[in-house]
Amino acid sequence: MMFSKITCALHIATFFFLALICPASAQIVAIGGSNTQGRGVSSSESYPGQLQTMLEAKGSRMRVVNAGISGDTTAGMLARLSSDVPEGTKIVILQFGTNDFRRANFDPAVRQANMASIEQQLRARGIKIVHSDRLVWAALAAGLKQSDGSHLTVEGHRRVAAQLLPSIR
Repeated sequence: MMFSKITCALHIATFFFLALICPASAQIVAIGGSNTQGRGVSSSESYPGQLQTMLEAKGSRMRVVNAGISGDTTAGMLARLSSDVPEGTKIVILQFGTNDFRRANFDPAVRQANMASIEQQLRARGIKIVHSDRLVWAALAAGLKQSDGSHLTVEGHRRVAAQLLPSIR
């Protein structure tokens, strides 16, 4: 009996010690399609990967999780929102992309409803939303695209990450 009380006390003391020296880092989740995932580049070269590197260089303890899936639609993002955005997430970077437009059954009203629902659910959880679509489109328009014309080069991802950086607080 005495041994279990001592063991319990040690576990509690260890928990509080770790909580003091290793405070939980804020979490950032990037959700989107292939340009978020980093199609055609390595995971560290994707804009979420490069944003992580930039944050670390500034001494930030924030952690960026890349939940981008090539070909994903707003319906897919909505369906996996609760599993991809865990408790403790502070910021979600949204890149709705253009995959919805490529579907045979595309319905603009459904796309709008999906986007609104995603944003509403995130706001209800107190999560800051940062949009990256315009940054991705601007990088593509500036010629920072792979030979397929749809996906960012490493430099395009770097540009998007650098432009996102001031929004991450």
